Amino acid sequence: MKTLLLLVVMCTSSLHAQMEGLWEGYDGEWTHVSRQLVALAEATPADKFAWRPAPGVRSTSEVYMHIALANFYLLSVTGPAMPADIKSQEMEKTVTSKADVIAFLKRSLDAVKTARAQLKPGSFSGRSRLKAKR
Repeated sequence: MKTLLLLVVMCTSSLHAQMEGLWEGYDGEWTHVSRQLVALAEATPADKFAWRPAPGVRSTSEVYMHIALANFYLLSVTGPAMPADIKSQEMEKTVTSKADVIAFLKRSLDAVKTARAQLKPGSFSGRSRLKAKR
């Protein structure tokens, strides 16, 4: 009986450690990718934010804004509300200045990091429903 109890305790703590390890990897990767993305945006000359590789393809600023808006949207379907100053997906085309684009990008990355920090190990143990956009 003692052996069985010891086995159960060891397996449970091992599973908990694996879940914590998963998040540690995510946090490190998120931080790394976020820094690279912001550094790339900051290194891009302001006049290149309007550049697009071909007609009908997103411009540089539209790509960065697409990432920022997608971050906010994905958060909004999982819990946190969409920021009040985000009026529509058209902001991808209307927010074009380097300073404004980088500010939105940083805000979106920080919002994801903050939402992740609020999660606890048992956050995913139940079922959840995604909000349908109609």
